[in-house]
Amino acid sequence: MIKSVACVAASTSDWPADRLAEARAVIADVAHHGDHLIRLACKVLIAHGETATEREDAQRLLVVIDARRPVRRAQREDQGRAGL
Repeated sequence: MIKSVACVAASTSDWPADRLAEARAVIADVAHHGDHLIRLACKVLIAHGETATEREDAQRLLVVIDARRPVRRAQREDQGRAGL
């Protein structure tokens, strides 16, 4: 099937709003999403958030997510060594 030009134009203009909505949904439910997806959602909101507060909050969450990455890696390594 070939999309009409009007349909493509409409879907293209909805793209940023759709991505922002998806990013906000991920951030609203961080307990049920992996760090990689949360990190991606934060980057979308930092770049395209509607308000300065939204962009700043996303930046803060990204710092927290990035800061705990080494801790999780160390915990996995410690758990692996505990089994030896």
